[in-house]
Amino acid sequence: MRVEARPSDLVGGTPLIDLSSLVPNHNATLLGKMESLEPCSSVKDRLGKSMIDQAEKDGLLIPGKSVLVEATSGNTGIALAFIARERGYRCILTMPETMSVERRMMLLALGGEVVLTPKETMVHGALAKANEILQESGEKGPETWRDTDGTIDIFVAGVGTGGTVTGVSQYIKGCTEFDCPPLMPELYTVAVEPQEQMLITEARGGTKIGPQGPHRIQGIGAGLVPEVLDIDLLDEVVAVHSSKAEEMTLKLWMMGLPTGVSSGAIVEAAVQVCSRPENKDKIAVCIIPSFGERYFTHPMFAQTKTKAEALTKQPLPEPFDNTEFGFATSRG
Repeated sequence: MRVEARPSDLVGGTPLIDLSSLVPNHNATLLGKMESLEPCSSVKDRLGKSMIDQAEKDGLLIPGKSVLVEATSGNTGIALAFIARERGYRCILTMPETMSVERRMMLLALGGEVVLTPKETMVHGALAKANEILQESGEKGPETWRDTDGTIDIFVAGVGTGGTVTGVSQYIKGCTEFDCPPLMPELYTVAVEPQEQMLITEARGGTKIGPQGPHRIQGIGAGLVPEVLDIDLLDEVVAVHSSKAEEMTLKLWMMGLPTGVSSGAIVEAAVQVCSRPENKDKIAVCIIPSFGERYFTHPMFAQTKTKAEALTKQPLPEPFDNTEFGFATSRG
């Protein structure tokens, strides 16, 4: 039997699902990596486990004494909180006030301490608060290669911390720094960012599209180009507008895949890339980073929320004898 000893041992090993029906004329094969099926429903579970495992290995953490402090937009903090709870660490998370109530509730329910920062300062403010508190006080690459039998041509991922798109590309394209031999140097790596905040595009010398400012794609586009992101590994950056990300997210829900809005942005970008004539019959893998239930207070679900709240109870049929249905007594 395969029986794991603790929740964090369940991290990794997520399946692929065929999303090729979204690609017009099935021009290419599009596969979604279901990171929404991680123990705490997010790709960041891998990051949280990796960080804590390494810190424990290096002797930097002492259960019952050490305190973890993290600036987060939500999912990384949730990953750290769940593993901190499992292993006996205090966990303090700073995050912008604009993040969903569901994320706050997850953090609190897992024993984390949440410190909100002003929305105007975005993630920069959360980082500053985390530093103030400090002063006061993954394996997706091998799995993706294995599960596609080494036939992957295109890899598409959003950029939050930058770890996913960088790590997978390093593993498949090759990276001498981490002793990764080149498995497929020609892998086409696509990073996804909000159209309203095209900082990675700008960093690569590209041109921004339309007005720049706040966006509605929680989980990517944190208002900075993360240090972890290796821009040289990127073959392309696709910018997706919040409205397009929301449309694709709802389409995924209608397919029976409850995902977050960042998943919608990534799949939208992947569909665009897969639809190109030069990519006919190629195989693309895109990351589905998180589960959708964490986003019910997002504006795209406002209509659904209103509809749910407007539901009224309906009258029952005329009295009948419940004993006909196997109950011990008739209906009173």
